[in-house]
Amino acid sequence: MDLCVTIKGVSFLLQTGLGALANAVVLLAYTHVLLSEARLSPTDAILSHLVLADLLLLLTRGAPQTMALFGMTDLLNDAGCKVVIYLYRISRALSVCLTCMLSVFQAVSVSPAGGPKMARMKAQLPVLILPGFAALWLLNMAVCIAAPLFSVAPRNHTIPPFTLNLGFCHVDFRDNLSYVINGAAVAVRDFAFVGIMLGSSGFILVLLHRHGRKVRSIRRSQGDSMETRAARTVVMLVVLYVVFFGIDNIIWIYMLTVAQVPPVVADMRVFFSSCYASFSPFLIISSNKKIKARMLCTTAGQDEKLKS
Repeated sequence: MDLCVTIKGVSFLLQTGLGALANAVVLLAYTHVLLSEARLSPTDAILSHLVLADLLLLLTRGAPQTMALFGMTDLLNDAGCKVVIYLYRISRALSVCLTCMLSVFQAVSVSPAGGPKMARMKAQLPVLILPGFAALWLLNMAVCIAAPLFSVAPRNHTIPPFTLNLGFCHVDFRDNLSYVINGAAVAVRDFAFVGIMLGSSGFILVLLHRHGRKVRSIRRSQGDSMETRAARTVVMLVVLYVVFFGIDNIIWIYMLTVAQVPPVVADMRVFFSSCYASFSPFLIISSNKKIKARMLCTTAGQDEKLKS
């Protein structure tokens, strides 16, 4: 096997394996919290849904990509490609939408009381979480419905123009207009949500800076408040997303300007677009006390079993 292909395969294997494992651990920890406490806080509910979307993204994109790089052929037929690409597009869209939803929710939560309207908005937000999830699923299922129409299993070694070669599947747009319209629609949606999350995260940072002295005095006396810790986690998640989103879209814009996309460029875009799904659960684990507590309890329980 070529050295470059081996390096790409190992990179995708590590990214997918470690990322999927971390997302699964966080999801199991939140399931334990839900079973033991009978409810999740709104922030934890959004985070758990984000983790589920990221896990689905890695399984539908990273896993088949890794197998294809290691020489496994004929992984999927046309129907399989349509299902996998559709689920990948939905999970990728949910990842950006839920990160945006998380930042907006946290911005409203940490904002100071601004009269009865703000008070009512804060009271209504937790009630809107589940309907918000349903709306995002339905919206993205509708927006991404075009993706399966162009997805087919690889026919031979020749790749037509305006085709994204994913290795395990081809996304054949057939003409330049369909290719550009699809790419522009995805870019506009992503940039809109990223703009909203940047605005809300900037608002959070302004509030934290404005109340810096008060936050520092509270930290010295009793540690960071739950809202402050959650706000910092949200801001870090947004920064992480924006970094990889920027790299992803620089490559995507380049891909829209050429008729025949080199496989190495497509692989680079896939790798960077999946980095957020792989790294975000580690950030959640390091900053969320509930997740840490569940993981420590599990580890302690296993140690007790080994001793006995």
